[in-house]
Amino acid sequence: MSQPAPLPLYSAGMLFLLLSQFLSALADNAILILAIAVLKAERQAEVIPFLQAGFIAPFILLAPLAGPLADSMPKAKMLVRANTLKLFGAILMATGLNTIAAYGLIGIGATLYSPAKYGILSQMFSPAQLVKANGLLEGSTIVAILLGVVLGGWLSDHSLVMAFRAIMGAYALASVMAFRIPVLPPERIDPERSPIRALQRFSTDLKIMMSHPDIRFSLLGTSLFWASGTTLRLLLFAWVPISLGITDNSTPANLMGLVSTGIVAGAFAAGWLISLASVNRALPGSLLLGPVLLLLSQTHHLWQAALLMILTGLCGGYFVVPLNALLQEKGHETRGAGHALAIQNFVENIAMMLFVGLYSVARTQNISPESALRIFAILLIIATLGLTVHRLKKSTPQGTRKHDGHT
Repeated sequence: MSQPAPLPLYSAGMLFLLLSQFLSALADNAILILAIAVLKAERQAEVIPFLQAGFIAPFILLAPLAGPLADSMPKAKMLVRANTLKLFGAILMATGLNTIAAYGLIGIGATLYSPAKYGILSQMFSPAQLVKANGLLEGSTIVAILLGVVLGGWLSDHSLVMAFRAIMGAYALASVMAFRIPVLPPERIDPERSPIRALQRFSTDLKIMMSHPDIRFSLLGTSLFWASGTTLRLLLFAWVPISLGITDNSTPANLMGLVSTGIVAGAFAAGWLISLASVNRALPGSLLLGPVLLLLSQTHHLWQAALLMILTGLCGGYFVVPLNALLQEKGHETRGAGHALAIQNFVENIAMMLFVGLYSVARTQNISPESALRIFAILLIIATLGLTVHRLKKSTPQGTRKHDGHT
């Protein structure tokens, strides 16, 4: 199906996409804090760990359907519907429905939202603009995460009713902004909607994409990054009291906020310094992640930890944003960007559960947080080095020129 001419990067359509994404991501992160506050108020703190599992599970279970749905309709319409589903989940939580079930419904909305929000970029912009567009979208997302967590905590402490109203307002406004995003034609329309057939196609798509060098590199790289970030978040809450002697909950949260700040800087740096034709320039960012965390494991001063957290985010953002753009472009060329991003969500969330599971096993073996961080850093060094060697072996001069011709 023919596509309209690419839009200018700083177009009205991009502005409304950034606003919709910012508001939706802000509400996603604020309502997590609010859901925790609700469970504490109901004296159900013991079930808080199931919240994140309930949110992640749809990304894995619905992956075969999310991509085809995103590609079978104008992605702007999918963004509106997904935000509306998130709003409905927030309303149900506010009216007293089971908090985990309501948050799981928001997770379903996020599952449908994700392949559309990134997949539309490859339709709106040319390959030369794609890394910069990803940097802008990733930057707005990280800022929304920071503000969402802070806003959710502040509102929850003052008034749960006010918190619910603010979050529902953000979801509703995100849907309004999505109405102003250009309505582009579907990438691929599948007349057969059988779930079994969708699962079979998903399995086929997964095999095809894992056999494509660029897509495999992107999937493995982004999965390694986000799984590491999830594990680091848990590690910090155990590591800070032991290594820094600080026992509050705000310090590890603030350190994670500094990681997010670094990711924003790394995303913008990647947008200006890396193109799809030079995507291998992102590799040094991954190679520095492990050594930085190894230095962190030896640190006992807050200011040193803060600097290392910013550097961790900087390296991570510089690495992951070009890989996201690469996946969108190559997925758009092969099976559709929505299909590719649904598979990315599937692989990344499985990696997250695997990494967190390994960390949980380490904790049950009474490994100290400092030793766990050190082991984690070493494993990350090995993994990123292996990914780099594998990538460079596949990126021969002839092969690189061949791929560049497509981008």
